[in-house]
Amino acid sequence: MKVLLFGIAKDIIGASEFEVPAQPKHPSTVKELKDVLVVLFPEFGTLSSLAIAINSEYAEENALLYSTDEIAIIPPVSGG
Repeated sequence: MKVLLFGIAKDIIGASEFEVPAQPKHPSTVKELKDVLVVLFPEFGTLSSLAIAINSEYAEENALLYSTDEIAIIPPVSGG
């Protein structure tokens, strides 16, 4: 399952794309994906919010994920 990364999410992982490990299983919901990210990259747990888009649409935590989905991680944005 490939995930596109933006902003600080890209900085945390060190790449603009990330392949979610298939073992023990791919995450099946947005919530599970967020949990996997925090386990693999604890710095994600310090972010105030983290939006996930599935096929270019923002998704709720209970949204289902499929291996064919385009998944994007969109961190909080600040500006002045």
